[in-house]
Amino acid sequence: MLEVRELAKVYPTTVGPRLIFSDLSFELGRSDRLAVLGRNGQGKSTLLKILGGVTAATRGDVRWSMTNSWPLGFGGAFQGGMTGLDNIRFIARIYDRPIERTTALVEAFAELGDQLAEPVRFYSSGMRARLAFGLSLAIEFDCYLIDEVFAVGDALFREKCERELFNHRADRSFIVASHDLNFVRAHCDRALVIERGRVKSFDDIELAIDIYNSICEEGRLVAAGAAQQTRLAGVQ
Repeated sequence: MLEVRELAKVYPTTVGPRLIFSDLSFELGRSDRLAVLGRNGQGKSTLLKILGGVTAATRGDVRWSMTNSWPLGFGGAFQGGMTGLDNIRFIARIYDRPIERTTALVEAFAELGDQLAEPVRFYSSGMRARLAFGLSLAIEFDCYLIDEVFAVGDALFREKCERELFNHRADRSFIVASHDLNFVRAHCDRALVIERGRVKSFDDIELAIDIYNSICEEGRLVAAGAAQQTRLAGVQ
């Protein structure tokens, strides 16, 4: 189980502290599937990084009683100067997994071929996603943190990832940050919506999507109004 209590994140900026979110509390059990919705810059990736131990919270508690993946889609999980193969060996040692078997599983899934012998800093975002996915599936976790990773790679690879995660590992938990609402509908049954530092939890996924769409539409109207004002000011 995952227990999150009174979580908050604040970043210092040159104009003062910026609140990303605060007072966030929720629980996630085995087989639960939670979506994280929010416009760009609202804190979806930050939340997943905190849950994955990549970034520290400003305050609050995150308590895991099941194993969790790193945020899939986060490029910082790899050492850029090391080859793909060396990264696989290094992470296999950290998680105490058999190196040869882990390497074989990643090679079969990622289909990177000779590119695995190249330094990761030369990888495209799609190649990094393949490597990250292959590793996460080879190591196996109780809960997967997924950050827009289905936005990269070709259609066949995305289908392969979805099948491996949501069909072959249907008993696992997932926390998914995504703008793809069809994907969210298909794979999630609950949602958090983040907007301007506030987080609202929804047990009804359709209601969460409706609220998110309303927020996005309001944002588009505000942006259009601001652009109109700028044009008028230029004419004057």
